[in-house]
Amino acid sequence: MKLVKIVGLFMVFAISIVSNAQGDKNASAKSTQKESSDFFVEQFSDIKVLRYQIPGWENLTLKEQELVYYLTQAGNCGRDIMWDQHYKYNLAIRKALENIYQNYKGDKNVTDWKNFEVYLKRVWFSNGIHHHYSTEKIKPDFSIVYFNTLLKATKTTLSPKIVAILFNDVDSKRVNLDASKGLLEGSAINFYEKGITQKEVEAFYAAKKSPDPKKPYSFGLNSKLVRNANGQLEEKVWKSGGMYGPAIDKIIYWLGKAQKVAENKKQGDAIGLLIQYYKTGDLKTWDDYNIAWLQATEGNIDYINSFIEVYNDPLGYRGSYEGIVQIKDFDMSKKMEVVSKNAQWFEDNSPLAPEHKKKNVVGVSYKTVVVAGESGDSSPSTPIGVNLPNADWIRADYGSKSVSLGNIIDAYSKAAGKGRLQEFANDAEEIRLAEKYGELGSKLHTSLHEVVGHASGQINPGVGTPKETLKNYSSTLEEGRADLVGLYYLYSPKIQEIGLVDNWKELGMQCYDSYIRNGLMMQLVRLELGANIEEAHMRNRQWVSAWVYEKGKKDNVIERINRDGKTYFNITDYDKLHDLFGQLLKEVQRIKSEGDFEAGKALVENYGVKVDQKLHAEVLERNKQFPDAPYSGFVNPVLVPKLNAKKEIISIAIEQPKTFAEQMLSYSKIYGFLPLEN
Repeated sequence: MKLVKIVGLFMVFAISIVSNAQGDKNASAKSTQKESSDFFVEQFSDIKVLRYQIPGWENLTLKEQELVYYLTQAGNCGRDIMWDQHYKYNLAIRKALENIYQNYKGDKNVTDWKNFEVYLKRVWFSNGIHHHYSTEKIKPDFSIVYFNTLLKATKTTLSPKIVAILFNDVDSKRVNLDASKGLLEGSAINFYEKGITQKEVEAFYAAKKSPDPKKPYSFGLNSKLVRNANGQLEEKVWKSGGMYGPAIDKIIYWLGKAQKVAENKKQGDAIGLLIQYYKTGDLKTWDDYNIAWLQATEGNIDYINSFIEVYNDPLGYRGSYEGIVQIKDFDMSKKMEVVSKNAQWFEDNSPLAPEHKKKNVVGVSYKTVVVAGESGDSSPSTPIGVNLPNADWIRADYGSKSVSLGNIIDAYSKAAGKGRLQEFANDAEEIRLAEKYGELGSKLHTSLHEVVGHASGQINPGVGTPKETLKNYSSTLEEGRADLVGLYYLYSPKIQEIGLVDNWKELGMQCYDSYIRNGLMMQLVRLELGANIEEAHMRNRQWVSAWVYEKGKKDNVIERINRDGKTYFNITDYDKLHDLFGQLLKEVQRIKSEGDFEAGKALVENYGVKVDQKLHAEVLERNKQFPDAPYSGFVNPVLVPKLNAKKEIISIAIEQPKTFAEQMLSYSKIYGFLPLEN
């Protein structure tokens, strides 16, 4: 599970609060700190592109730097996979758009050309023609007539069918979670051949049996489901010699070089299993790899690489390709390891029903890391925290790894905008608490969400996996469940007792203010007026906030205030709100433990989908005064090896790309290993 889209907006707003409040203090900080201009690249449409630093790079040994370089190369080699997974025509579209961009000699001062440039950048940022967050198709702000003139002027080839798709309503949503439109029929994601139905998919996987029912394989994780010549369903496996083979072979090559410079045997063995998995596509090997990766905890370097998160599959089977390469931040990891050390206490003292609690929380590790490279589903839009593996049985038997991406959070902080707090906070006390605890509260929520939240609870014996039982609601319910664990303990004296904060009550109050403000109002800046919420993480923030708001009405726990024509939410009783979060957590865990689809569906549909349109219009109007784009992402630092006469690496330097376009074009040139259709 990843925290990009879980509390990403919550984090950005919280950081902007602190940036605003501490501007004078930050100005006098250490001279080594970068100014915001060093983190800002450019802004277009609803996107702000940033850059991040790799602090401590010079302290790594050359061997460690080599390992980071090889792992980063491996990650980048899968870039085209993510593009093709997102939509079957994405690679052809990207090639055409880039050819126009690089070769057009006409008037580039006209509005149409400038709109073309913005469109291309939006497509780059989203790894395809559907918005990275809403998954709605990005419509060009220029006409099909103008586009055809660009194609002709640059001798660019793109089929008329695909040209038409850019401008019409075909394949308008990459991931559709509205069951009334058909989860597969309404989704453009390239995981299922057109014409295959949800009923067929579920029957296909119901017939597959794992050798040990207590250790179910992640069926469907690494393949596309197609219909063969006889009309039967079969998987096109993503492996060497299979679908995406040319890119996977390059990934294997670089992983092989990484294995040779591994920091220790356990790390090297884990990389070896990942190579074997890419060669065979075998799901038992995938499980073996995850266990080995979990147990490789020594060393300064770690990584994530493969088909992992299933958010892009409306049925929850198939994993999107991603890569993250990370360096341990020793100081921050030491400060935060107290959370993982107390994981059993948090489980024992949670409001869950006794039968739903884990008796033995094992293998939970938590680190703050410095990101050295991101790819696929993690780039340009990035997580701020990750907790893996996703298989519940591995988590129960072997534990999990949680990481907070420290330098990503730092870059957000340095480049944050200002002012929204004063506009949307109800009173001076909210502002005071936010200025004092906003950044720390966000970091602690990330920690508790990842380390304690995703590790907590257990599924009843004989109940299927959440993707089988909760289906298209499994992702939003799981992320909401982890959010609720964090919320429950953010307002607890335990976090002060273990040294994480100096005043647990004030920190908890700030976190509750911020979460409710975001869940009921501020995240709406990401939606177009009139839209429902379909993205899983936005849904979870709203259903959590809306449920406690409604259930607390009789005691006026959260009051809705209208002052001077503006809406505010004011928490009047934090103790009762804490209890409501606990009640909801207990119920959501019951839904997961028992596989109660109908209850999960009712919770999400009743509280997490529909938007108060009058409030939405108001929020959008109030937000117009702030120039900051609602979404942010990153270019990656470029690792540049220096070779001696024997072609051996003798040093590796870090260079920052000057522009977003520069990096995107170089990636297409260097890592474009796949054919246009796969």
